[in-house]
Amino acid sequence: MPDHHSTLRAQRRIETQRTIQAHAVRLFTERGYDATTVTDVAEAAGVSPMTVYRHFPTKEDLVLLEQHSRLVAERIAASTAAQPLVRRIGRALVDSASAMTGGAKGEQLTADERFLLAQLRLMISTPALRAKHLDSQYALQQAIVDGLGDEAAEGGAAFRAQAAASACLGAMHTALVRWAQDDGRSALPDLIAQALAAAFGETMIDSESAGGDTPSPAT
Repeated sequence: MPDHHSTLRAQRRIETQRTIQAHAVRLFTERGYDATTVTDVAEAAGVSPMTVYRHFPTKEDLVLLEQHSRLVAERIAASTAAQPLVRRIGRALVDSASAMTGGAKGEQLTADERFLLAQLRLMISTPALRAKHLDSQYALQQAIVDGLGDEAAEGGAAFRAQAAASACLGAMHTALVRWAQDDGRSALPDLIAQALAAAFGETMIDSESAGGDTPSPAT
């Protein structure tokens, strides 16, 4: 059946991407980003350099977080227009972080959290990746605006949506840096909620979104 074969191809593609990226992040962490070539990554993953480039057009793309954009956009699209715009965006950022990490406190880091932590450390410490990370932030901002659909289709509404998204992403970036510096000891969704509360007020994110505790402004 064509649909069955299409699903299998999509699954194999995702598995190949994950394998390549896992080896890339490991090698970049062990050897250094600049000292590791795409050929090194291909050999470690058991694929050709062409296959790596087919899935990741640039070396920098091997470290970026495309899944985050999709998660946030889905949550924005599912949110209700009855709430203030920054609250909807902030809640989507917290919820997507929970989906990516589990959001648990006081527990050993999961494999997904360790991988995310390694990605963040690479992006913070590597100049070439910091520049690419800025590009990814613009892409995430656009994903948020696109998730709002007709609400941000044109004119002043589009500008307000872009400004709100940019402000929320600035708070989230601060939380990501703190999480990496703290070796993931705090729950990432809580840190994002705290950063948003510091920027927009303590009622910015409700207790349900913040994993059960009402956030207090970060210091």
